[in-house]
Amino acid sequence: MTQRPCLALICGALALLGTAASGQEAVDKSADYRADALSFARLVNDRYAYLDRLGGRFELTPALRREAEAVHDDKSLLKFLERGVALLADHHAITGSSFNDSWAIVPSYSDMWVEEKDGVYTVTSVRSLSPAEKVVKPGDKLLAVGGIPIAQAVTAFWQDLGLDSPDAVHRAYASRVLLAGRRDRERVFTVQRGGKHLPMKLPSLYAVRKGDRPPVTVTHDGTTWRVRFNDSIGDDATIAAFDAAMAQIPDATPVILDLTDTASGGNSSIARAVIGWFIDRPRPYQVHSSPEEERATGVPRMWVEYVIPRAGKHHSGPTRVLADRWTGSMGEGMAIGLDAMGVTVCGTRMAGLVGAVDDNRLEHSSQVVKLPTERLTTVGGLPREQFQPHPLSDPACAGISPDPA
Repeated sequence: MTQRPCLALICGALALLGTAASGQEAVDKSADYRADALSFARLVNDRYAYLDRLGGRFELTPALRREAEAVHDDKSLLKFLERGVALLADHHAITGSSFNDSWAIVPSYSDMWVEEKDGVYTVTSVRSLSPAEKVVKPGDKLLAVGGIPIAQAVTAFWQDLGLDSPDAVHRAYASRVLLAGRRDRERVFTVQRGGKHLPMKLPSLYAVRKGDRPPVTVTHDGTTWRVRFNDSIGDDATIAAFDAAMAQIPDATPVILDLTDTASGGNSSIARAVIGWFIDRPRPYQVHSSPEEERATGVPRMWVEYVIPRAGKHHSGPTRVLADRWTGSMGEGMAIGLDAMGVTVCGTRMAGLVGAVDDNRLEHSSQVVKLPTERLTTVGGLPREQFQPHPLSDPACAGISPDPA
């Protein structure tokens, strides 16, 4: 009879100890999330290959510093990381995960390219086979997004991150993000065409992009064959699909490689597999350098990447490339690689995504920040993001239509 109260007391004490331990564990985990947030600036300064775009060093704004110090769980960490990455104004830097209402990734899930000059925001390119095609036209002036004048919306975008005086790069970056919109809702905006103000609504590309397209689409007009990559150069199945496409094309036939839907980039295995069809000996196609290693050791590091011919797979007929603003990352790598092989690259400026991206997994949370950590140049030394295709008006590009149909 006397033992039961003692047992109850012991159980109660154990329960209290368990509660205290659980509380301590929660405190420790919160501290871990905060530590990952506070490590972000150091990560950028250690690994980001383009610190010169940031004046030589990355610093959080006071507003974002306060956000980092308030991080306490996975959700608040991801929200901070998305906003911290945005401060780079680099479309090639993103987080590894996202929310349903995160901003759309540009250019992967955008269909209008905007440039800013003297406070005027102009749509300079429209993505083919997208909701904006045949609705918005190059040359349209962007007036408002979500009912807010675009200049005001851009200013508010940066002020929310603690940046009061965005430069031209930041203004253009924000305008493209704002026009791409939130992933979970339609886009509402107004453009000016001539003297008319045209209100528009378009769905988010997250609602309309199809995942069941083949890796490549092959068409021909009787004399020229066209192989279009369907945002597929990150999919290993593309190698076999491209090989099958090339196998059906007569060797002497002109070929157009359409890279205007490669905005999501991909990997060099696929790029080298494609380029390998058009060479007869090992050739250099791009040059890498590591600012991170030079910063750490004081010793520069640079290396050349080669592409190798593929046994039994060769096309000797005339070949040209079509590229535009939705030729991104490894798509741009394919373009400069083919240019190095003597293939004419036609179209407009490409996405201009800088560097080669690495996944950086944070120590405590395992969340991933994707940052360009290597610089990339053509074999002639031109930064990849500065490469310009021949305009379609160039005689070398005669007969190439930007219309994939």
